Amino acid sequence: MDGTSYECGSSEFSLLGITIGEMLKRTAAKYPDNEALVSVHQNIRWTYREFLEKVDDLARALMGIGVEQGDHVGIWALNCAEWVLVQFATAKIGAVLVNINPAYRTHEFEYAAKQSEISNLFIQGRFKASDYVGMFYETCPEASESEPGQIECEKFPFLRKVIFMGDVRHDGMYTWDEFLEKGGAVTRAELEERELSLDFDDAINIQYTSGTTGFPKAVVLTHHNILNNGYSIG
Repeated sequence: MDGTSYECGSSEFSLLGITIGEMLKRTAAKYPDNEALVSVHQNIRWTYREFLEKVDDLARALMGIGVEQGDHVGIWALNCAEWVLVQFATAKIGAVLVNINPAYRTHEFEYAAKQSEISNLFIQGRFKASDYVGMFYETCPEASESEPGQIECEKFPFLRKVIFMGDVRHDGMYTWDEFLEKGGAVTRAELEERELSLDFDDAINIQYTSGTTGFPKAVVLTHHNILNNGYSIG
């Protein structure tokens, strides 16, 4: 697509007409040893080279569990390095990441997960009074009797796979390491082929409004939206 069609108004710079995956690849090639992500509470400092490698591994794992372009992948978690990896990895394979507010109670999670038709879910354990795993089982009791990757839930008819973002085993869920192992069945060439099939106008993120005056509304964002918002702020 000719990027000039996106140049309008009085902006001093042209908008970026590339995908998030391509932008990350270019940045890692240009600044491989610069810090890309720091998570103090996890004692993590990753350079762009390291970050790109981890994103690619996670992207291959997503493909390994069958995530296709356009599939909706939910994430219900607090700030952590893994959250950032999931956002970049889903964007790299053209999946749509659905951000679920970690402050949600059970009925709010149920509404967002059902309305967004998520087929895969990343979930953390608990924080203060919020037991995310417990609330998930409350809305999807079938998961407690399911094998990982084979969930069939009446309330969430699209949901099949849940990944716990840790090493504790829960019924019906992959652990984080079990999930990453699935990437071994996907080659880097297959990941690159998927990336090349994407367009920067593809939707790759859904964020929900606060819902103060009614049910939360789902806002759909593309590579182009997210990348240029960050670019213009930077």
